[in-house]
Amino acid sequence: MLKDKVAVVTGGTRGIGYAIVEKFLKNGAKVVLFGSRQETVEKAIAALKEENPEWEVSGAWPKLTDAKAVADEMAKIKEKYGRIDILVNNAGVSDSTPIGKYTAEHFSDVMDLNVNAMMNGIIPVVEIMKEQGGGVILNVASFGGLMPPMYRSAYCTSKYGINGLTRMAASEFAPFGIRVNAVAPGSINTAMQAAAGRTEEDVKRVAKNFALHRAGEPEEVANVALFLTSDMSSYIDGVVLECSGGKFLAQDCDTAWQQRR
Repeated sequence: MLKDKVAVVTGGTRGIGYAIVEKFLKNGAKVVLFGSRQETVEKAIAALKEENPEWEVSGAWPKLTDAKAVADEMAKIKEKYGRIDILVNNAGVSDSTPIGKYTAEHFSDVMDLNVNAMMNGIIPVVEIMKEQGGGVILNVASFGGLMPPMYRSAYCTSKYGINGLTRMAASEFAPFGIRVNAVAPGSINTAMQAAAGRTEEDVKRVAKNFALHRAGEPEEVANVALFLTSDMSSYIDGVVLECSGGKFLAQDCDTAWQQRR
């Protein structure tokens, strides 16, 4: 589905990002994964190469909040491959802080990585895509940007921002053959859950608020990413696609689960 496409995936060393990298490689893409540190990037590449030595995967670790560093890295990728067909903006940080506990610096840090860093990737890549006649950008948002949970104001604000950025970018870049969409995962079994202080039992408890009564797996989000970046979704643009196990259906589905018991 992505044969010989050149893809860049930020936050590609673990969780959803790693699953997307793996899915793209399995479908014929050449992938450059970005991570926060050299050691995590090299570890991810080693694991992927162990799975399939023939996969064309490399990595880099630019500071995503540094616009020049990101632009320089994109230029290197363009020089090496001649093009960038797909950009997946997956890198981000979770945060669970009540509004009254925030400092201006803390709030800014969340917005900087979750929104500003995404723009730092989009700006140089769009110029490359315009030059080559098209491309696809996929932003990883969150269900928190559709139905925000308590005490996650900076995180949810950033995800609402991603939704707006996705739709505006889609409008601006459509004339150049560039599609821009987002996927909004719900509760997914990733290391970010643990980093946010959630135990396995916490994840299971939250998952009962979703129609399917379970947490999702990174590969399930990767399947959506593959669809939205392939020609199978060639007529989809400016969409924030929910991948949450039916959160919006949860209340209506409670009766069905009770009857099943």
